[in-house]
Amino acid sequence: MTDMFRLRGGDRLVIATHNEGKLREFRELFDPFGLDLVSAGELGLPEPEETGATFVENARIKAHASAEGSGYLSLADDSGLCVDALDGQPGVYTADWAGVPRDFRRAMQRVENQLQAKGAISPGARRASFRATLCLAHPDGTDMIFEGRADGMLVWPPRGDLGFGYDPAFMPDGFDITFGQMPSGDKHSWSPGQVGLSHRARAFAKLVEACCEP
Repeated sequence: MTDMFRLRGGDRLVIATHNEGKLREFRELFDPFGLDLVSAGELGLPEPEETGATFVENARIKAHASAEGSGYLSLADDSGLCVDALDGQPGVYTADWAGVPRDFRRAMQRVENQLQAKGAISPGARRASFRATLCLAHPDGTDMIFEGRADGMLVWPPRGDLGFGYDPAFMPDGFDITFGQMPSGDKHSWSPGQVGLSHRARAFAKLVEACCEP
């Protein structure tokens, strides 16, 4: 890794999002490192059109747009829910399934309706994973990619009002509660040297190892 991607206390890092839930999670994750975090939304940067066919492509689109628009290192997350019985859907269209304006209760209902239509009732038929791709982009056009994954199953009805998005419908392996029932510290369960629980925390652990100074 070159020094241009090294993150030190006091450095400004743009989080390439207009999603308050994602920004909140990144503020919590980066808290030990003393960075100056600001979101693309707070800077008034426009949201680029996510035209990629993969999480990596969309993360790159967002990160590079913020890096070019701000002149600072920028970090984008593209993440989503991949349901085995639905051939990996909604995948990169995870947010789109929530419509405009975003209504994730409606999105979770859409997933459940499709699972019911396929007769996916047993726990083994309701396997799913959350995927996260982080892209750390430099204003010069170069970047680094970090990926994380959390496996589990979908439950119905949704449980809990913590987290955001599809969290209330996703129960990670090894737990009997959903992400929507977990405090954020438990959901991420990240600390230096640990991989964490959530997909975002697992991708973040790789970024920290490569780029962050203690």
